Amino acid sequence: MIERRPFDSLGGADHGWLDAKHHFSFAGYHDPNRMGWGALRVWNDDTIAPQTGFPPHPHADMEIITYVREGAISHRDSLGNEGRTQAGDVQVMSAGSGITHAEYNQEADTTRIFQIWIIPDTQGQPPAWGTRPFPKGDRSGRFVALASGFKEDADALPLRTDARVLGATLKAGESAEYTMAAGRYGYLVPAKGAVEINGVRLDARDGAAIRDEAVLRVTALEDAELVLVDAAP
Repeated sequence: MIERRPFDSLGGADHGWLDAKHHFSFAGYHDPNRMGWGALRVWNDDTIAPQTGFPPHPHADMEIITYVREGAISHRDSLGNEGRTQAGDVQVMSAGSGITHAEYNQEADTTRIFQIWIIPDTQGQPPAWGTRPFPKGDRSGRFVALASGFKEDADALPLRTDARVLGATLKAGESAEYTMAAGRYGYLVPAKGAVEINGVRLDARDGAAIRDEAVLRVTALEDAELVLVDAAP
């Protein structure tokens, strides 16, 4: 089962400095049919104006993954962590027992991100944060784990949940496959480009909610950049 969720069907709000689109219910957007997908709770498509951002605010007991599509995001938190994550790279904040953070676009140009929240396996763990680069050339033609709760994904940022966040870049006409274990929930969004996933067309920033598909075969109809979450029920 693959349910296409067109970009223009997403909820959201334009705050001027922030134009936010929500694949799932979030903030002022509520759809009882889009409350999450397995352990995946939030997938926001955020466009952040230059020299603006999210002031300090708290979180607890959530795995928060930021995938930077364009520009860069600068992070600061109550643990003393500071860092800048740029296009194509990823940061993970394990909110755990509680953390306060701020995320700003300190660049001269617009920043665009996917922010993904996944429910952790256990609550009350010490909070943590990390970031690392993921050169797009390293995931050319294949899916690569960017953040993961599985020990075998040693090069990925760690997650405290039974899930993976994967990335791939495909040239037009190229295909990549990913095997889904039984009972898993997948959610795929092309950051750029149009693709077909098991015969279902997705345009840039559309979502695909996936269940009961043993193998995902994604073919690029044009040059494409993909993000996929493989989550527990």
